[in-house]
Amino acid sequence: MTIDLLKDRGTPLDQQRFTWKELVQPPYSKLDDDAFTRVRVILMNGIESESLRFSHACSRMNRDLQLELAKVRRVEQHQQTLVNWLNPPDQNVLETTIGFEQVAIEVTAAIALAEPDPYLAQVYRFGLLEDFDHMYRYSALMDRVEGKDANNLLQSYTDVLPGRPTAVEHRHPADDLRTPYDKRKAALITKLHAATLVAGEFQTHDYYMTVGPTYADPIGRQLYAEIASIEEQHVTQYESICDPTESWLEKWLLHEANEVYNYYSCVESEGNKRIKAIWERFLDYELGHLQHVRALFESIERRDAAEVLDSKLPKPIAYESHREFVRTVLRNEVGLTAMGPAFVPFSQETAESPSVIYRSHMNSEGSPTNLVADGYVWSPGTELATKPPMAGRGSSAALPV
Repeated sequence: MTIDLLKDRGTPLDQQRFTWKELVQPPYSKLDDDAFTRVRVILMNGIESESLRFSHACSRMNRDLQLELAKVRRVEQHQQTLVNWLNPPDQNVLETTIGFEQVAIEVTAAIALAEPDPYLAQVYRFGLLEDFDHMYRYSALMDRVEGKDANNLLQSYTDVLPGRPTAVEHRHPADDLRTPYDKRKAALITKLHAATLVAGEFQTHDYYMTVGPTYADPIGRQLYAEIASIEEQHVTQYESICDPTESWLEKWLLHEANEVYNYYSCVESEGNKRIKAIWERFLDYELGHLQHVRALFESIERRDAAEVLDSKLPKPIAYESHREFVRTVLRNEVGLTAMGPAFVPFSQETAESPSVIYRSHMNSEGSPTNLVADGYVWSPGTELATKPPMAGRGSSAALPV
């Protein structure tokens, strides 16, 4: 499929309608469908949620755009509803959490590999190792509380191993801000990568903040609280790489282009024919949104949309296992932390470093992520055979806590 961002018109906005029955369709199967169907549903729910979040923020700051924002936003609301309701009711909170972390690992790995800017590629690899560790901690919780093997959901696409220990991921806000791309020089794919990960991480943060208080196990409640804090750091990191001098309309145009790009990526990789048809429909809807916003952008800012968009869409997101890439990053970069916008070895931190002071206080009464994984080493078939406790944290054992 070939998409031309500047020519393809899609479905006109005034023809984008839903019925209640359309909004609540049969969900995917948590065990029978390919794991990447779940990955795509979770990510696209986050993409749509980000669209609504941006639209409301923009509306509060731009009186003259409020009606146009509201018209597009109503369709986005219904698109998010349909996507979100594809999650099955027999998939519990922790199983959905495993899905969120698989999204974070595989999508971030794909983006890190495709990113042309070397600095931003490192930003993505840095965040990747932290989400990788979150998967390990939640898998340990699933093993201990439910006696289940997370790999039943992961389908062997994604490893369950410790990454950069979550206990050492806590940083002072000054060490979570990165150097933004330059809107005048950055490739379109660079801007779309940043927008995609902001959306995914924000949705993860909001999900953990919503479900964490409802979790019955006391260690599980603390675990969600600790990892939700890191997800907020990740949102801070990824939004800081977006050029803050982009105008509201320019950012809106990029948001719509990013939705086109993400639905296009889903269409190109989805194996479930029924769900693929949803992606195709929403791709047409987003092309309609893009052309609607393009007209506003060119009329109000008196700029050609070609200054912001390329005609040809970039190569789609690779929805596939990135096991070997992740293992290589784990070997080479697990010992890095951040000082300001730079990535440095933990050995460069001192007792006076703001992140050390912050982390030491946060962990002064213990770390839930350390506690939940104490003695845990993943092995297949947890729900079929009980294994004895095993010590060790693999390659991350030597990092500071």
